[in-house]
Amino acid sequence: MNTADLGLPVDVPSTALFTDQYELTMLRAALKAGTAERRSVFEVFTRRLPNGRRYGVVAGTGRVLDAVENFRFDTGVLGFLRERDIVDEETLRWLADYRFSGDIWGYPEGEVYFPGSPIMRVEGSFAECVLLETVILSILNHDSAIAAAASRMASAAGGRPLIEMGARRTHELAAVAAARAAYVGGFATTSDLAAGFRYGIPTVGTSAHAFTLLHDRERDAFQAQVDTLGRGTTLLVDTYDVAEAVRTAVEVAGPELGAVRIDSGDLLLVAHRVRQQLDELGATGTKIIVTSDLDEYAIASLAAAPVDAYGVGTQLVTGSGHPTSSMVYKLVARAESADPKAPLLPVAKKSSGGKTSIGGRKWAARRLDAEGVAEAEVVGTGPVPAELADRQLLVQLVKGGEVVAREPLDVTRDRHIAARANLPLSAVQLSRGEPVIPTEYVHGRSGSQSGTPSAPGRPLPQEPGIL
Repeated sequence: MNTADLGLPVDVPSTALFTDQYELTMLRAALKAGTAERRSVFEVFTRRLPNGRRYGVVAGTGRVLDAVENFRFDTGVLGFLRERDIVDEETLRWLADYRFSGDIWGYPEGEVYFPGSPIMRVEGSFAECVLLETVILSILNHDSAIAAAASRMASAAGGRPLIEMGARRTHELAAVAAARAAYVGGFATTSDLAAGFRYGIPTVGTSAHAFTLLHDRERDAFQAQVDTLGRGTTLLVDTYDVAEAVRTAVEVAGPELGAVRIDSGDLLLVAHRVRQQLDELGATGTKIIVTSDLDEYAIASLAAAPVDAYGVGTQLVTGSGHPTSSMVYKLVARAESADPKAPLLPVAKKSSGGKTSIGGRKWAARRLDAEGVAEAEVVGTGPVPAELADRQLLVQLVKGGEVVAREPLDVTRDRHIAARANLPLSAVQLSRGEPVIPTEYVHGRSGSQSGTPSAPGRPLPQEPGIL
């Protein structure tokens, strides 16, 4: 199963080498030691949010599912590994038949998370799980960083639409992933056609300054654009003199002109002047779109301006100063032997410098106050407390190697809006601060308990109590 199952036209290529060499050398040594088939549990989490951020946003889950399905070692890849002497023949034979056959649980895409949240849990043999570390972290760290920046910008925009337009500011493939993550975080459209083609995101775009400069007169450029794209198009009005351009634009397109775009100058001042001029010219329905190195702070500063939409590029695709989410993928439990019935033993790294981890296979739930607002992220081992049974966050994504929870992007986008709305109001403040709710740890005995899914959006399989 892949993106084509949603009616989308592009499959994901093999992801087998989207990994670090030491994943394969660990596999080689584990096969030789007889420990490769020990049942294991890996968890993805972050120890801290980026400085000043109040919450994180889970994004990239759908891409992770595609990557796991397409993690295959074909003849060419095996030949490369053999030529470099990275693994031996026994390991090559094992890799040739590789198919992930375990289970994956995780926060559903679009959900928010906090330090210590078990964002994703991968279960199976050590051998099959360890190979997925790099590609899973690569996707989640990038996409969640972009989605978090997008979410902050969407909050600052106060309901005004946002256009993702950062393709020229990042790697060409990262641009497609960034557009997808931005859509999950609240953006409405993208300028990147590859993102529209692969993921069905609405695309927009009209003209750049080069089109105006191509023509002998600004009027000629506007006329050509209106003749081709219609009166509802967006005309770029800051190539020369803004006031003159607005006057010309309305003369050419009439009061039916769709929008004007401002890409430079004091946007707050210019937007007010342009709005007044448009209204005086009778173009009261013409919208104003602003671009020019915007971030969440610049967007917030324009809250009182007569702006109808924002276009954001560089700051979005670089995570607005935080291009990674600092997520890690750690072994938290493993069996004492290869026997499928062997019990899981909690394991954890102990080190100085803030890199310790907590062992044990975990559940997570979000406790609400009397008003239904989130007050704590509760992470635990053992049975789930009865009062949290219907607030569990992890859902099953892969069962026995088969994807069971692929979703349309609109579902993940709606889920994020709902999840953010359930946080305390201070979550959307742009001032620096600690995570908006604390993470609490609960340690318990083994047991089992089940509940119902709490994530908004399409129902997904729900996390049982931890064994």
